[in-house]
Amino acid sequence: MRFTSEQRLDDGVVEREFTLGEIPGTLWTPESAAPVPLILMAHNNGLPKGAARLVARARHTAAAGYAVATIDAAGCGDRPRSAADEQARADLRRAMQASEPVDEIFESLVGSLVEKAVPEWRTTLDALLALPEIGGPVGYSGWTAVGIRLAVVEPRIAAAGFFAGGYVPRAQREEARQVGVPLLFLLQWDDEGNPRQRSLDLFDAFGTTEKTLHANLGGHTGTPWFEVEDGNRFYDRHLK
Repeated sequence: MRFTSEQRLDDGVVEREFTLGEIPGTLWTPESAAPVPLILMAHNNGLPKGAARLVARARHTAAAGYAVATIDAAGCGDRPRSAADEQARADLRRAMQASEPVDEIFESLVGSLVEKAVPEWRTTLDALLALPEIGGPVGYSGWTAVGIRLAVVEPRIAAAGFFAGGYVPRAQREEARQVGVPLLFLLQWDDEGNPRQRSLDLFDAFGTTEKTLHANLGGHTGTPWFEVEDGNRFYDRHLK
């Protein structure tokens, strides 16, 4: 892991950009001498690590006493996309403009992103836990499809917060039954691109005995800010 920049922000958080091989990432840490728990934060469906909503959540969470890391995994953000992924995106745009069914296109696109992203998140986790300022345990926040796979294959994930706004492939809906860590699941009740019943069925499928559903009125990007604060309390219970 190579750090390429460092900024001390006015909320008492240090923001550092890094590269790990071909993986670009950002790490936010509080100005604390003691090692702190780590939260991996992923944006839904491959949006860039610099997206304003993700950065705001990351800084707020770091100021609450966590190391927070995000990456642009393969096919996400500005990283090169495969020809198949580009075709899937083009097919998705065409189908949406024509009001045609899109689930099978999402299966191809999101399924591919999950398969590529999870190994890179695990590689990043290895490098982050080697830093002296990070002491574990580890939480996850954000993109549900990637989070399900990580929670199943990565024993170092101790708690997870999932956003229900992204498409979850059938493979991850099945894997949800194997998720055993404490879980906070956020649902926007009027999300125009995410059928409510599908999200409720997914919540029911999670295998953990400690799961909480927070549902709020509003569309896809309308998650209230207080959910970030509630999320921090959730991580406080399970990571500190």
